[in-house]
Amino acid sequence: MARIKRSGSKGVRRAAKSQGRAAGARRAKAKTGSLVDSAMGVLPFTEEQWSRIWLAVIIGGAVALAWVIANLAGVPAMAQQQVAAMASDAGFEVKHVRVTGTERMDEREIYARALAQRDQPMPQVDIEALRAELMELPWVKDARVSVQLPETLAIDIVEREPHAVLAKPDRLVLIDAEGHELSPIAPEKAEGMLRISGPGSAKQVAQLDRLLAAAPALQPQVVAAEWIGNRRWNLTFKTDQVLALPEGEDEAASALVKFARMDGQNRLIGGKVASFDMRDPPRIYMRVPGRADAVQTLAENAP
Repeated sequence: MARIKRSGSKGVRRAAKSQGRAAGARRAKAKTGSLVDSAMGVLPFTEEQWSRIWLAVIIGGAVALAWVIANLAGVPAMAQQQVAAMASDAGFEVKHVRVTGTERMDEREIYARALAQRDQPMPQVDIEALRAELMELPWVKDARVSVQLPETLAIDIVEREPHAVLAKPDRLVLIDAEGHELSPIAPEKAEGMLRISGPGSAKQVAQLDRLLAAAPALQPQVVAAEWIGNRRWNLTFKTDQVLALPEGEDEAASALVKFARMDGQNRLIGGKVASFDMRDPPRIYMRVPGRADAVQTLAENAP
């Protein structure tokens, strides 16, 4: 009796199983691709930006490997040159400078220093040296410098705030609350700002602020302050009346508070008196135009 071989059915089952595995692999690949696409869609990057990011990762890995190999070989200078060359060939060099945080200062002063780094390979950009150079600019209170691959040098500036106007013999200069000179200013633009004068007065700005804060009702009336003999202040009010204060921070603050109390009771500011002298407490001397002698009053007994 003849025996029938069923090798054909076995081959069919093997082919079906192979097709099933292929279909499963395609479904898994499609699912994985879908997940990757979804993840990339959520992140805020375009396809071009993703390409640049991956390029940066690849180049960065190659640069790091070259650096390690060269250092192990005992030639760090060669390593640095090689890294710089690789970075430059890959397009990692300064092409753009972005400056933020400036409102009042001239940005050209920043660009003049930053553009010296132009076309430099990123690994050769001396960030600390550039920051130190920027910190020397009068308006710069702080500076942050960073590289943004592949070709941008980012500079963020914290400016000093103008606080008063320093009157010099030949010009007016803006200063901040610490007395740092910022830039010259035209007289018409200095209107409404506190004007200080006298040798060494810029170093006394903080002390002057504390003095005026002792009598907040008078502070808006003060338009100028002169530092006399490196030891005391003369204050000028909007009415052009002058108040001479005694030496010593506490003594001057006490005298100013007394004057504020007297002004509140007798309206001294805006009156006929041209100047007030409180350098000899508790007395106050008042000079009235047209009178030969100053009027003397005991401040402690004043109404």
